[in-house]
Amino acid sequence: MHEVEVKALLNSRNGMNIYRGCTHGCIYCDSRSKCYQFQHPFEDIEVKKNAPELLEKILKSKRKRCMIGTGSMTDPYMPLESKLQLMKKCLEVIDKYGFGATVITKSDLILRDLDLLKSINQKAKCVVQMTLTTYDEELCKKLEPHVCTTKRRFEVLQILKENQIPTVVWLTPILPYINDTEENMRGILDYCIKADVKGIICWNGGMTLREGNREYYYSQLDKLFPGLSQKYIRIYGESYEVVSPNSPKLMEIFHKICKENHIMHDPEECFHYLQEFVEEDNQITLF
Repeated sequence: MHEVEVKALLNSRNGMNIYRGCTHGCIYCDSRSKCYQFQHPFEDIEVKKNAPELLEKILKSKRKRCMIGTGSMTDPYMPLESKLQLMKKCLEVIDKYGFGATVITKSDLILRDLDLLKSINQKAKCVVQMTLTTYDEELCKKLEPHVCTTKRRFEVLQILKENQIPTVVWLTPILPYINDTEENMRGILDYCIKADVKGIICWNGGMTLREGNREYYYSQLDKLFPGLSQKYIRIYGESYEVVSPNSPKLMEIFHKICKENHIMHDPEECFHYLQEFVEEDNQITLF
C-alpha cells in the first residue's frame, strides 16, 4: 500500500472511495479497466490518508444533508481497513453530522462497525449493499478468493436484518458458462428472501469486459477453467457487454421470484431508494 493526501473526495453524487485498488482478487473486477487510469499496480492500494478529515470539512459546509456512498470502485472493508480504520472514521463523521450512508462490500469486516451503522440509521438512513455472485461455496473461492464466501455474506445480511438495517444485494456479474445456472440464481435468491433484503440489482444476465479488465479475466480463466477464454473470444470477440446464453431464462426467474416476494428488482428503483435521504424530522414514530 502507499499513502496519498487528496484535495477532493466526494463525486457529484456524493460518492467516495477512500482506497484505490483492491486485494480481494475477484477475477472479474471491472475496476481493473484502463479507463480508470490507475498509476500503480492494482493490488498496491492507494490510501487516501486524509479522507476522514476532508470528509468532515466537506460535511460541515454542506447546506443540505444527503446520502454518502462508498464502495462503488473499491471495497472499503479490505483487510488493511482492520488496521487503518479509515472507513470507521468516515462513518463516525457521517454519524456526527447526521448524514445518511450506503456502503457496497463483500466483507464481513463491516460487522465491526455495526453500532455506527445502527446509529446512522436511527438518525437518518443507512443501507448496506452486499454483492452475492455464487451460491456454490467452492466456486466462490475460485472467483473471489481473498474475501469471505457467499454463505458468510448471507450471515452478515441476516445480522443486519436483526439490527433493522436495510440491505440491497448486487446479484452480479453473471459469468457465461460459469455461474449462469438456474441453481445459482435460485440459491442466491433464496438467501435474499431469508435475509429480507430490500432490493436486488441484477442487470441483463451477463457481465462487462473492457481493456485491462478483459486481459486479467482471461488470464484467470486460463488458470481456473482451461479453454474457456478461447470460447469467450470466439463468441464475444471484444464486446463490452458479455451476456449469458441463459440470460432470458435466468432473468425471467429473477423478476418472477422478486415480484412474488415484494423485493425491488428494477435497477432505477433500487438506485432511487439508495440515494433518497430521509430527513430526521420526517420520520414517523408510531405509539
